[in-house]
Amino acid sequence: MMLLAISITAAPAFAGGTPADPRALVYIGWPNDGQVLPAGKPFKVWFGLRYMGVAPAGVSFPNTGHHHLLIDTDLPPMDQRIPSDRNHLHFGAGQTETMIELPPGKHTLQLLLGDENHVPHNPPVFSKKITIYVK
Repeated sequence: MMLLAISITAAPAFAGGTPADPRALVYIGWPNDGQVLPAGKPFKVWFGLRYMGVAPAGVSFPNTGHHHLLIDTDLPPMDQRIPSDRNHLHFGAGQTETMIELPPGKHTLQLLLGDENHVPHNPPVFSKKITIYVK
């Protein structure tokens, strides 16, 4: 009896399959990095996007996506759906701003654009991570 072993190694996936404009830029317009905000009050987070458009989740249209706000966490795997929990807020209706309230302390905020299926684009479109202080 002859046994044949075959090994298939796939290259790791680093991003989803939906193309993004390579010039795309997503950013947090407010609050600013280092901003001190009052505790016990909701504050606005404003999302900015250049060279791509915003479309609701479930809508497949070239060079569009929708925002995900990452709070106190690192970027998720770029080849999987973005989680939906208290650290990964989805704005699947196409929102470009939100009101949030955070407990006192140091917090990080970052935006990640997702395609119609909540998967990051290729290349991924994410903002710089900013730090804010709630006092």
